[in-house]
Amino acid sequence: MRFIVLILMIPNSAYAWEFTAGLPCRLTHQTSEVSLELTYDPTQPLYSISLTKTQAWPQAGIFEMRFDGPASLAISTERHALGASGTRLTVTDTGFGNVLDGLQFNHTARVILGNVTVEIPLIGAADPVDAFRRCEVSAGA
Repeated sequence: MRFIVLILMIPNSAYAWEFTAGLPCRLTHQTSEVSLELTYDPTQPLYSISLTKTQAWPQAGIFEMRFDGPASLAISTERHALGASGTRLTVTDTGFGNVLDGLQFNHTARVILGNVTVEIPLIGAADPVDAFRRCEVSAGA
């Protein structure tokens, strides 16, 4: 019985949301489809979100994130960039309040670029997102 419980716990820890304080502050998460990294550099001040897949993202004019749950919302931008290999999608901005609200207060995020949609479960995200917000406040003070 203990062996089964241990086996069930391994995938969950591999996909945990992780907050790292520093310059920049970082929030990371990994799913089977995508690696997500948010950063905040208070010296700029600048936020970024990067989503990396093994397959290249399509070329598309609009990047969208939809958050499903009690505080559902959708955001979109034309100011995204793909890395040289096309597998890393990045958006930067001076404010990320809606992104942080979406991650902290909902149960699913959907990342949409062209005809590709990637679903990101937000189970366990609330506390690390809250820590990321506090890092912003303390780093910017």
